Amino acid sequence: MNYEPATKTLIVIAGPTAIGKTAAAIQLARHFKTVIISADSRQFYREMSIGTAKPTAEELAAAQHYFINSHSLNESFTVADFEKQGLQLLDNLFKTKDVVILVGGSGLYIKAICEGFDDIPSAEPEIRERLNNEFSEKGISYLQEKLKIADPAYYAQVDIHNPQRVIRALEVFESTGKPFSSFRVANTKIRPFKIIKIGLDLPRDILYGRINRRVDDMIQQGLLSEAKSLLPYRHLNALNTVGYSELFDYFDGQSDLNSAVEHIKQNTRRFAKRQLTWFRKDKGINWFEANDQLTNKILAFLLDKL
Repeated sequence: MNYEPATKTLIVIAGPTAIGKTAAAIQLARHFKTVIISADSRQFYREMSIGTAKPTAEELAAAQHYFINSHSLNESFTVADFEKQGLQLLDNLFKTKDVVILVGGSGLYIKAICEGFDDIPSAEPEIRERLNNEFSEKGISYLQEKLKIADPAYYAQVDIHNPQRVIRALEVFESTGKPFSSFRVANTKIRPFKIIKIGLDLPRDILYGRINRRVDDMIQQGLLSEAKSLLPYRHLNALNTVGYSELFDYFDGQSDLNSAVEHIKQNTRRFAKRQLTWFRKDKGINWFEANDQLTNKILAFLLDKL
């Protein structure tokens, strides 16, 4: 480490989908002449672009981004991998930058960089594949019951409607014979840099309007074709994702296209609500309304803190 840690700051921009995190992060990056690390657990994947609302080519050109299109769906990339690679990247960036910006809506990935992530074992691929098949054939309620029996402590804490979380807990239990909750020690690690967290929010009706418009824009941009191209990968956890799952059901003949699009909007609104619930538990986040004066207000706040 060839720098003085106390002089280095990680600015975190967090919030729900469609709130305007990318635009705010780019404006801040340009002000501080720095770079952006993405903490969006789906924007890592090169094959998923429209449905993950990746920054546009113009936005990527406006500020250097890391962990956008950095991996393939065929690669295993866990939150523990992100913590390790993200910290290595920060160590390198802080040799030449006083400020780096971390932006995203994936609370677990932000937590991994800021506080550390419990060392949870990886699972056998065969177990994961079987659980994914059970999810496809029997639905989330079947897996919820399995988790309730295997790990009642985690069942009481987890978002049981999120198939990725439920499957992850079950695969660890079935691989190790120990409940997932036993690996979650929640010890906060002290990072060798300052962290300032910014949260973006909006009145619910305005946020939901933005989400609905974004989904319409995605359909216009070709989300249907993108989802069709990803059908061979639908068994992967990365594609148990709002925007793709609903279109896979449409391709299977389980709904018409209009219904699928409405389901995407509805499920994205629910997802945004869950994101806000997660971030509001973090008492270290400083909240701002995502309006026209957003960047000026955040800058004034940050300059007082730096």
